[in-house]
Amino acid sequence: MKIELLEITIGDLVDGYVDKDVEGGVVGYGGKLNIRPPYQREFVYNDKQRKDVINSVLNGFPLNVMYWVRRSDGGYEVLDGQQRTISIGQYKNGDFLVGDRYYNNQPDDVQERIMNYPLTIYICEGEHSEILDWFKIINIKGEQLTDQELRNAIYSGPWVSDAKRYFSKNGCPAYQIGHHYVDGSPIRQIYLEKTIKWISGGNIKEYMAAHQHDADAKELWKYFKAVVKWIETVFPQKRSIMQTVDWGTLYAKHRDSNLDPDALEQEISQLLSLKKRGQEGPIQRLPGIYPYVLDGDERHLNLRSFTEIQKNMAYEQQNGKCVYCGKEFEIGQMEGDHKKPWRKGGLTTDDNCQMLCRPCNRRKSSK
Repeated sequence: MKIELLEITIGDLVDGYVDKDVEGGVVGYGGKLNIRPPYQREFVYNDKQRKDVINSVLNGFPLNVMYWVRRSDGGYEVLDGQQRTISIGQYKNGDFLVGDRYYNNQPDDVQERIMNYPLTIYICEGEHSEILDWFKIINIKGEQLTDQELRNAIYSGPWVSDAKRYFSKNGCPAYQIGHHYVDGSPIRQIYLEKTIKWISGGNIKEYMAAHQHDADAKELWKYFKAVVKWIETVFPQKRSIMQTVDWGTLYAKHRDSNLDPDALEQEISQLLSLKKRGQEGPIQRLPGIYPYVLDGDERHLNLRSFTEIQKNMAYEQQNGKCVYCGKEFEIGQMEGDHKKPWRKGGLTTDDNCQMLCRPCNRRKSSK
């Protein structure tokens, strides 16, 4: 890959700066620079971070080098430096204050100093695969790319561009209908990553490779809407713990099941009520309640277990005998059990612990 040096000023960079907030719609450098090419992330800097960029300029501190890619038509794309570039462009456009001043409120000499601030740009030229590999390397520093942002770069094309329209913008359609069921930010690609993971059964790379050159991502959007509609039908009561449930797996397993939303809600309410005031309940993973009420597998709940000390105390009190069958066992052949079942509010305390042999505990659990 060929790399050459370009030295410009902020004035050159923001010449013709336009941000239409659409894919590929952020340009600068006299219209020759595409600031948000398909492999780039959304703008993720917070207010403090973009103000830090401008304060660095005002104080004459270095902003570090930026990397552009030269296109075959003579234009350029930002490879590294998008966040800094957009911060500068937004300040020039009057989108935010630094101190108590917008750019247009700055004295003429300060405006001139900003516009004359020097920037060091490295221009990269090479094969597409080389550029993407370099993109991954230089983005290890700073605001590190998420795994999905890297996948978007590797599988860039019309499908990714359209998918980001549905799943990757602040206030995007996926956020509007699904924010009760997904925990994370669209602009960090959480919605897109989860939806691809759900529809592909965890094979995200394979799915993106297969659809990379599709004209649109309507199939993915239709699937996400179907999952959300199923959740709203089966579990109409919204709770914050729903955001970390693996809804894609539940939808795949149970979407054709004949489910009773009222009965499910009653069971969920009962399980949530097991946590008593001032005491920890037996369920350590509350989001696991949703898969549990569908398939009855207690492993979803990560139930609180008796400690080894508690089990040893109960074993000694029982003289090593199972309280169900009355036979004597080594402690390693026995298991701690709640005298008052956890489903009925029994706590994992010393006085609620009894030791059962494994066969008796299995029979009790199955009942």
